[in-house]
Amino acid sequence: MKYSTKLSDAVHVLALIAINQDDFDLSSTSIAVSVRTNPGYVRQIMMKLRQAGLMSSVTGHVKPALAKPAEQISLLDIYKAVEGDKPLLHLDTHTNPECGVGMNIQLALKNYYEDVQSAVEKRMAQITLQNIVDSYNLRIK
Repeated sequence: MKYSTKLSDAVHVLALIAINQDDFDLSSTSIAVSVRTNPGYVRQIMMKLRQAGLMSSVTGHVKPALAKPAEQISLLDIYKAVEGDKPLLHLDTHTNPECGVGMNIQLALKNYYEDVQSAVEKRMAQITLQNIVDSYNLRIK
């Protein structure tokens, strides 16, 4: 199973922008080196962040900026920007309908998964980009 790293990559991108507005090359190529990915993927992430109103940039200029202060950007905002309404937990829709457990397990789990999603989103809304940057005194070397 492949796990999405879009959230951590988007936080990485925004942290780079927040910390290094003046003294770091903020091109998608330079950011890609830091994230260890390719510039095209970074541009896709940045496009989603722009569309969500979390980042601003001008095509052809290497000066992306936060669209609002880091303390006003929540982890939930970033998650919604890059993952949309995708849930954190996923039900397996391919279980055997002829099995008593396989037929009912998804219904049994559905409400619990929704409760977990709600609790996680509530906590994510309390965590800001500024909290993340401050928690590890993030700096570029």
